[in-house]
Amino acid sequence: MKKPTKVKIIFVTGGVCSGLGKGLSSAAIGAILKACNYEVFSLKLDPYLNVDPGTMSPYQHGEVYVTDDGTESDLDLGHYERFIDVDLNKHSNLTTGQVYQMVLQKERQGDFLGKTIQIIPHITGTIKNYIYEAAEKIKPDFLLVEIGGTVGDIEGEPYLESARQISHELGKQQVMFVHVTLLPYLKASNELKTKPTQASVKELQSRGIRPDIIVARSDYKLTKEAIERITLFCDVTEEAVIPASTVKVIYEVPVNFEKSKISKIIQNHFDLRYRKPELADWKNLLKAIKSARKKIKIGLIGKYTENNDAYLSVNEALKAACYHYKVKLDLIWIDSVKLEKNDKKEILKLSSLDGILVPGGFGKRGIEGKILAAKYARENKLPYFGLCLGAQILAIEFARNVAKLTKANSEEFDPKAEHLVVNFLPGQSENRAKGGTLRLGAWPCIIKKDTVAYKAYKTEEISERHRHRYEFNNLYREQLEQAGLIISGDSPKKDLMEIVEVTDHPFMLGCQFHPEFKSRPLRPHPLFREFIKACLNKSGG
Repeated sequence: MKKPTKVKIIFVTGGVCSGLGKGLSSAAIGAILKACNYEVFSLKLDPYLNVDPGTMSPYQHGEVYVTDDGTESDLDLGHYERFIDVDLNKHSNLTTGQVYQMVLQKERQGDFLGKTIQIIPHITGTIKNYIYEAAEKIKPDFLLVEIGGTVGDIEGEPYLESARQISHELGKQQVMFVHVTLLPYLKASNELKTKPTQASVKELQSRGIRPDIIVARSDYKLTKEAIERITLFCDVTEEAVIPASTVKVIYEVPVNFEKSKISKIIQNHFDLRYRKPELADWKNLLKAIKSARKKIKIGLIGKYTENNDAYLSVNEALKAACYHYKVKLDLIWIDSVKLEKNDKKEILKLSSLDGILVPGGFGKRGIEGKILAAKYARENKLPYFGLCLGAQILAIEFARNVAKLTKANSEEFDPKAEHLVVNFLPGQSENRAKGGTLRLGAWPCIIKKDTVAYKAYKTEEISERHRHRYEFNNLYREQLEQAGLIISGDSPKKDLMEIVEVTDHPFMLGCQFHPEFKSRPLRPHPLFREFIKACLNKSGG
């Protein structure tokens, strides 16, 4: 693969432990560089052997993020898109499963006849080619490459070696390393400890990589002494140690990083003429967040309520809409499995809400609890927003209790139900492989005028991202419409109901797609914005 000649590559690695915020750090750096008027693109290298996270449980890996081109990817791509406001694609996520799949396919085809396939150069060469191809096809000024996992993980070794080789091939003028590491706080001695950071950097150095910037994560303010020790033992300047204390709002991170003049450090490293980042929009957003006084209670009806990452983009989309109206989100997690079992405490939560949101998901567990929540919202005129599965739940509840199709259900939950108002995608078979076989990515939608959806979008044609295997059954279209269900969003050929609404209700809307993937903190999604507006009206705001 041809080596890129202009793009600047910034590798972001992590040390000590996982979950420190490499993705957020990478996204924040991208936001700062974009605010300097540079073109930015992001790439996540995931060490796991799955081809993609599409078949993983949300308990294992959080939500599956989907791009316009239908790529099922790591949730960090959501951070990148929200911070950088760039639509990413298939060039933005590479897994070890994909790497080995590519290499073994070539081996079976005879591309390596006579050769022994090895980690170096074949695996590392494939990784390098992927990075170079992304750089050449997208042609950004900066390519941010996050290496998943922690330095020292056996799965991550080929990625670190590939990064080292790229640094050797392109030189310092095109490559930079940012290392995110933890400074634990020992309460007994009342101090931040730098030894884990020192050990992590030594691990990195032993692989031929010297970090140019160290992002020092801690729950407490970084002391001057800690910075001096990191400088001394990790071979970086004091200016290159970026304090990263835990914040209440993740959108503080770009502003906090720039307080340490990280944009100047990066531009100096690449010998660029300095451009000052324009962060006024981010600062205004933080002012709006911190000035908010009124709270709004939204009940999220899910079955992965122990794992917030399962609904990460939904959560951030709700927050963005709340920021727009300068109100605080009080998110109430409601377990649909407990609702299904008529848990009195869980049912009582419904009465205190200003709105209900039912997100996407798969499987039968907890479904009747979600239908109960939809029925409660419809009968009590409580704003309801259904995403993908949540839209299907709306349709099933409406069919049962309004259209009098009492045995209505989805083929996913009861294939033998009398009225399958939601059925399997046309042209697919239940025996097909599960990975990558859903309706994925951006699909067009036509909006009907004089509907809640049109009021939100203010246009007749939209494009939204999908990730589903089941959809509305067109055989019931006319019957549901006659009972009062509005099909306010339709595919161009009218073969897929995209948005449904209930008449005589302040806001009861479901969409077959996932609007949360296109919401941005500085630009909330229209449907989330209208939903929060309806919830504010309900609460008297």
